[in-house]
Amino acid sequence: MSGISISFDGRDPAADALAKAEAAAHRGTESIWLACHLFQREPIATAGVLLSRFPGINIVLVALSPYVLHPVYIAMAAATLNEFFPGRVSLCLGVGAPADLASAGITAPAPLGTMRETLSLCRALFSGETVRIEGERYQVRDQSLSTGPQDVPILLAASGPKMLRLAGAEADGVVLSAGTSVEFAGWSLAQVEAAGVSATFQRHAFVYAAVAPDTRAAYDRVRRLLAIVLRGEHHARNLECAGNDLDREAVSRAIADGDMVRAESYISDRIVECHAAAGTPQTFRARLGAYRAVGIDNLVLASMRTPEQVDAVVTAASG
Repeated sequence: MSGISISFDGRDPAADALAKAEAAAHRGTESIWLACHLFQREPIATAGVLLSRFPGINIVLVALSPYVLHPVYIAMAAATLNEFFPGRVSLCLGVGAPADLASAGITAPAPLGTMRETLSLCRALFSGETVRIEGERYQVRDQSLSTGPQDVPILLAASGPKMLRLAGAEADGVVLSAGTSVEFAGWSLAQVEAAGVSATFQRHAFVYAAVAPDTRAAYDRVRRLLAIVLRGEHHARNLECAGNDLDREAVSRAIADGDMVRAESYISDRIVECHAAAGTPQTFRARLGAYRAVGIDNLVLASMRTPEQVDAVVTAASG
């Protein structure tokens, strides 16, 4: 998988999601990445609809968390979709957004060991063989998927050094979070490569994307998303790598107060420039080129809310 992809975050009503997918398909987009955010639209059901309606588009389920769904169920879902739509489904695993998990009262203990077991279990089930695994968290005793073998690539969403190295050692690809700076992308890929990767290993990154004739309008379109994402503790190194100082506690307080205008005010133009691809078509393309230059194979363009915005970013990216 390489080239340009777009993501859906599950917040769009069904009719809007279909209209955006139509725009993406019209422009030759390779894949749509369906995010799993708790309390939003469910990505597995959405995947079945989009795979049926748009035969030229592949689907990535991202990032399904073993703290929300048992790994057996995750493997069942991906394998079933791939049985109906062979070669068009990929699976991305991830711990999950801390705020999402907390909102549902879900804890995420021992993430590294849990993700290692989940990777191993999903890969074993996709092989079609009878599986016996006795892990610390998960056990499967002499069972196999009724779908038989399914060739489903397994990606891992990662940001910390240990999880990045796990991705390099055991997954088919790594996925870097939206809001990642070019500098942090380079640092992250160095961690991945240190683990030793296969020749087919893929490096993916979500990138908040906005294109407009007026640079300010493009920047303003991604400020709120950057405020929501960059407040997280796991983005401290990301901000540091790019040389940015963000008062993450102040942003968190503003969001907790429901004052998104105040939260956005902490996201300076420089933060937008470093942590997104936004601006005129020319500056947007230059920014995508910078991500590719540090080794990203596939850019997953995020944050577009309308078919027109999808059309604008995909057109600019392909220009």
